[in-house]
Amino acid sequence: MTCPKISVVMPIFNVEDFVAEAIESVLAQSFDDFELICVDDGGSDRSMEIVQGFDDRRIRIVSQVNRGLAGARNTGIARARGEFVALLDSDDIWQRDKLALHYIHLKANPHVGVSYAGSRMIDREGQTLSVAMRPKIGSITARDILCRNPIGNGSAPVLRKSDLDLGAFRHPREDTRICWFDEDFRQSEDVELWTRLAVKHNVMFAGIDGLLTDYRIIPGALSANVVKQYLSWTKMLRKLKSYAPEFVAEHGDTARAFQLRYLARRSVQLGNFELARNLLSRAFGLQPRILTEEPRKTIVTAGAIVAGSILGRDLTASLMRPYLRNAV
Repeated sequence: MTCPKISVVMPIFNVEDFVAEAIESVLAQSFDDFELICVDDGGSDRSMEIVQGFDDRRIRIVSQVNRGLAGARNTGIARARGEFVALLDSDDIWQRDKLALHYIHLKANPHVGVSYAGSRMIDREGQTLSVAMRPKIGSITARDILCRNPIGNGSAPVLRKSDLDLGAFRHPREDTRICWFDEDFRQSEDVELWTRLAVKHNVMFAGIDGLLTDYRIIPGALSANVVKQYLSWTKMLRKLKSYAPEFVAEHGDTARAFQLRYLARRSVQLGNFELARNLLSRAFGLQPRILTEEPRKTIVTAGAIVAGSILGRDLTASLMRPYLRNAV
């Protein structure tokens, strides 16, 4: 049997409202030499019934007990036969030429291990929001990965399998399983792997032009516990320090400051302006130069905190809604 060029790994857990659209976006790709590995992560809704309704030889279904996103991705990657691995979360959507453009990029640049592109933001109904992820795409360093995570979301990257395998390790409690993502993380598992590949294994990251992923913002997703996110990110930094202490000593404070600013923006979206003010203040205390490195985003964040504190949660939410629609 001829192996496909690209293995697409899609974890599936209770996404019956979105999974069909995600699969359709893969099957409609202009580049068609792929396999789609749908990993049933033990959900309880009709998601897998919907998956089984597709009749396409390129779809492979793998079932497991619930392991979470990192575990489902690991199971899919372990079954991948392609030269490249693409990740797609089952509530997101790809533009038609995404795989083709990344394939061209990776074949033309054999030194690049991870290719990615920007993303549009969509709401629950698939309507495009007025915000987008437009990451830095050239001259990417390990510092960029840690401090700003240009990949942005788990549906953006396409990875060279040989480079991805540099980060493989045996599961600490299940010796027969190989992991790439650390399953002890329920958040920050993406940036943990990207940083490990860049810092420990010198894998090169590079982006291409375009907004090639539609990244879905679902009501409730923005309400994720900000403190929990910060603790998970701090756990990631602690793991990084265990094998790259000098790197963390040089860049850790800057990375933490950017993370605190990001969580301040998330707190503004949640209407918790006191928490947002505290987080942004801590970010400035750690690394004031985030203002000079990214003045516009930092000033907008500070302005939103001030405005929200004056106007109140309801009025601020109504002003934000044209940009985030029903995602807030």
